Amino acid sequence: MNIFTIKLPRIFFIVCLLMMLSAVHAEEIPPFCMQDCVVAYGETLGESASGVKAFSNCNNSCVNPTPYFIDETFTGIKWQCVEYARRWLLLNKGVVYGDVDVAADIWRLENVTSSDKKSEKPFISILNGDQQHGLQRGDLLIYSRAFYGTGHVAVVLKIDEQKQRLYLGEQNFDNEMWHQGYARDIPYVKHEQGIWVLDPYLIGWKRVISE
Repeated sequence: MNIFTIKLPRIFFIVCLLMMLSAVHAEEIPPFCMQDCVVAYGETLGESASGVKAFSNCNNSCVNPTPYFIDETFTGIKWQCVEYARRWLLLNKGVVYGDVDVAADIWRLENVTSSDKKSEKPFISILNGDQQHGLQRGDLLIYSRAFYGTGHVAVVLKIDEQKQRLYLGEQNFDNEMWHQGYARDIPYVKHEQGIWVLDPYLIGWKRVISE
């Protein structure tokens, strides 16, 4: 008897089973996340200095309900702005904020939770024009619902006090390729002891209080 008459059916069965399992676990990307893309869906747009990558959401109309996790910690659905900001906080500060319907709702959150869910830290809101708290790396800029009906969130990656500019990390703003280590930069001014970030629809910024 030829040995291949015994082994071939078994190999064929295993290959078919692997193909079926792959199909079950394959991510189903909605059609509107594959059309009219600025940059193809899921491609890397850039990476922060701390190593947090941002991925293209194709366009602002794309909503893919596929969740993303890092070591069993939910960071959000691919590849929304809320997901990037939560992932940045997780990887840089070891905390995440809670579930929100849209990015603008981050403004109302009062606490963040450690990745092991054993502790909480204050998550304060600082209005644009604030005269006390200033700006810090890691602050989250929060935009109102007037921006696309959902708002937006971006991470302050770097502050150039001499040029008075903020360098931001974000997903699903314009879905364009980042510059060197940041998505875009925006100006701010100091006026009457307050700091005003000059970007439309901005409410202010959120900050994790570590101590």
